[in-house]
Amino acid sequence: MTEELKARVCDAIDAHADDIVAFAKDVQAEPELGYKEVKTTAKVVSIFEGLGLNVETELAITGARARAGSGDFVAAVLGELDALVNPDHPLADPDTGAVHACGHNAQLANLVGTAFGLVASGVVDDIDGSVEFVAVPAEEYLDLDYRRGLHESGDIEFFGGKQELIRRGYVDDWDAAVMMHAGSNTPEREVTSNFSTNGFVGKFVTYRGTEAHAGAAPEEGVNALNAAMLGMNAVNALRETFRDDDHVRVHPIVTRGGDGVNVVPAEVTMESYVRAASIEAVSEANESVNRALSSGAMAVGGDVEIEDYPGYMPLRTNQTLASLYEANARDIVGPDAVTEGRPHLSGSTDMGDITQLVPGLHPWTGGFDGAVHARDFRVVDEEMAYVVPAKLTACTLVDVLTDPEAMNDLRAAKNGKRSRASYLDAVRSFRGTVTESYREDAESDVREE
Repeated sequence: MTEELKARVCDAIDAHADDIVAFAKDVQAEPELGYKEVKTTAKVVSIFEGLGLNVETELAITGARARAGSGDFVAAVLGELDALVNPDHPLADPDTGAVHACGHNAQLANLVGTAFGLVASGVVDDIDGSVEFVAVPAEEYLDLDYRRGLHESGDIEFFGGKQELIRRGYVDDWDAAVMMHAGSNTPEREVTSNFSTNGFVGKFVTYRGTEAHAGAAPEEGVNALNAAMLGMNAVNALRETFRDDDHVRVHPIVTRGGDGVNVVPAEVTMESYVRAASIEAVSEANESVNRALSSGAMAVGGDVEIEDYPGYMPLRTNQTLASLYEANARDIVGPDAVTEGRPHLSGSTDMGDITQLVPGLHPWTGGFDGAVHARDFRVVDEEMAYVVPAKLTACTLVDVLTDPEAMNDLRAAKNGKRSRASYLDAVRSFRGTVTESYREDAESDVREE
């Protein structure tokens, strides 16, 4: 029965292959940044409604979801709506610099393709569970001033779209969650499914000094840019203290370096992530980084404000889902389709937050040349990039939803995960502000958490 259902699913996806590819290209042609994906959401909604599904929109400003089937076990399929910024990419929007150089349009093709496979074929009515199709906003952690505005106005609490879905209760009844990701420099027809990723905390850093004429009277100023440079050098001095197994990554950038070359910089701003393989390692490294950044202000006698925002949690792959996905990859793509890859990736994704609550799968698939986020990233095999992953996802869900033992394994795995309340406590613990003043007239340091 399972193999018959999987054959029906693949036939339905093949019948809609041209629609899936056209949809992916349409999304690619109009890239939108996180919490701004109005057109992209509408394109997903159109597909869902065309399949006769009832659709809920504006999940977290943007986003959409639709559920099919009637069983108690709920498997979610996710696709990310947003693009990233790389104005040097040949397909970048000339006004915003937005571009799908991370393959989120392929994720959405996987989402709607899976819907075609399960719903258009009628298979979703022949399995023992429900499938929720979810288009999620704002995975890329960027355009942060805009998101800070949304946070301050109360429209969102978290910068990541999946975090917002968790907070709003959309994930509560999921028993498993699956998606896919474009493989970096992977033009071949292959998949990598079994790995983990880093979590991180996001940082805004502001150094403040005193302006003065940079040529005539620099001694009258306090150079905030020097404070920032010293802070970054202090961070660099920490790197040898990070344990290899923690996979710590710290990569600050200066977003404002001063107002004029003949004025001692009075305010300099930076952004950074502090990444690591576990929540504990993120917290430990972040405390050290904050201390190092503060030392720059201490050295020049200025002020520093460090605002920490919750980033993403570490990703943990569920072995039951990975095994089923890999078996389908060998059947559909070929016996050599599955590659081991690296067991841990030092990048981050808010799918990691989902896997803190629900057994999850986030495989990398081929069909893409160039590095993700880079100007040379492109699709070189449309079938592998857009169509094949939908078959793998849909067939994996058929395997799960026709196998009581697999569903029991996943429910047991979910029982070992965090509750929503526990998750929110953990992710909120990353939020805090450190303010230090080292001016001669400063009375005391202030720390607010």
